[in-house]
Amino acid sequence: VQLQASGGGLVQLGGSLRLSCAASGRTSAMGWFRQAPGKEREFVAAIRWRDRYTVYADSVKGRFTISRDGAQNTGYLQMNDLKPDDTAIYYCAGNTGSPIVSSLPVTSTYNYWGQGTLVTVSS
Repeated sequence: VQLQASGGGLVQLGGSLRLSCAASGRTSAMGWFRQAPGKEREFVAAIRWRDRYTVYADSVKGRFTISRDGAQNTGYLQMNDLKPDDTAIYYCAGNTGSPIVSSLPVTSTYNYWGQGTLVTVSS
């Protein structure tokens, strides 16, 4: 499975962006992670396809929404009210197994990764 992330860019404080992640094959769950300069990769949001269960990092809860277009094997991350702390490279990741809810925020749950898309929020 190959994942292609897109939709990043430069946006002002309080603005919005929608990231997309197109998968070449079937996945069971999709996660978004981000890595800011000098920091470790961190979990942002994830969705499990079979029941549309979603989970978010506390830092983005209420501002970001993860969703899917099942027919197209595409996931989305709608990001609203963006802040400078959201500046990072955003990576989408896919799982092709049967992930349990508690594993969705864990990096090692995902066996396929996209190339990343840069989001820059200016103040």
